[in-house]
Amino acid sequence: MIPISVCIIAKNEEKNIESCLKPLRAFEWEIIVVDTGSDDRTKEIASQYADKVLDYTWTNDFAAARNYSLAQASHDFILVIDCDEILIDIDIEKISALIREYPEQIGLLERQNHYELNGTDSVYTDLVERLFSRRYFHYSGIIHEQVVPKAVQKRSTYQIPLILDHRGYNGSEEELYKKAQRNIELLQIDLMNHPDNPYTYFQLGQSYNMIHDDKNACLYYEKGLRFDVDPSAEYVQMMVIGYGYALLHLNRHEDALGLAGVYDAFDSSADFVCLMGLIYLRNSQYMKALLEFLKATTFQTAHVTGANSFIPSYNIGLINEMMGEKDMALIHYRKCGDFPMALERIRELENERAAFVNAPE
Repeated sequence: MIPISVCIIAKNEEKNIESCLKPLRAFEWEIIVVDTGSDDRTKEIASQYADKVLDYTWTNDFAAARNYSLAQASHDFILVIDCDEILIDIDIEKISALIREYPEQIGLLERQNHYELNGTDSVYTDLVERLFSRRYFHYSGIIHEQVVPKAVQKRSTYQIPLILDHRGYNGSEEELYKKAQRNIELLQIDLMNHPDNPYTYFQLGQSYNMIHDDKNACLYYEKGLRFDVDPSAEYVQMMVIGYGYALLHLNRHEDALGLAGVYDAFDSSADFVCLMGLIYLRNSQYMKALLEFLKATTFQTAHVTGANSFIPSYNIGLINEMMGEKDMALIHYRKCGDFPMALERIRELENERAAFVNAPE
């Protein structure tokens, strides 16, 4: 096996650190935890699992802390994990083979991000850059830091068979608010230094979205999308979808129709197609909405859980119900599994049917 150092930075993560570190001990990896100023039991718990627990004076710069952790590693190949992430699936032999095949490239792992939506535990799946050689790469950016080459070289990636469960968006409202405010402060500093970086505007939009400040989320998504961005970039797709939902939350339904102008650039995504269905629905364009929701159900995969299944099926049922086709609505609601909003409509329609059948003549 190729030796790997797992590098983690932490601060006041006593509720997460054990769940993060314990699964990692099953492998012959060096584990390094760099603590940036905890005043809880983070270091005490980490010392039970990590090979090194080191102190680092926080300088409001995530890349600097990351790079310090890389410098403390005994091995060149680095796997970066956050405290609120848990290893749930891995093929270690395949990873070693891929490292040998792509020693100068960056490995992408799958991260399943949990958050609450419509009363359900929803998941957004993304690919993040986490495995690389410190000989060729390091971190840059004071917040939402990115892996960048140390020298001028072609930057390539490959996917590794490793899945993380991410619970960072499932905290209390107070925890999420504090996290978002910290991120916003650092992003505003980054924006002053790099005013032409659309990724910073995207992250500002995401931070405001986390605390349901749709007005500011919309503002920063809008600014980010004014740049000449690459539609194939994952963050750009997320920015377009975030912008669309922010407009809907603000009841700017007609403005959201403007996304039809970029339809061809993003219609390969179930998430975008499902969003367009919602936009048409909110604008009372029911047949267009129905076609988009039907199209969304044909996709094999989606980033947001349900965007290719129960979300469009529920809305297809809703449209049928509005058109008086209640039997057809029930068929589609029943396709939604345990989606609470669909279950509620099924109960209502079945009660209505029972009341009609049992009504005295």
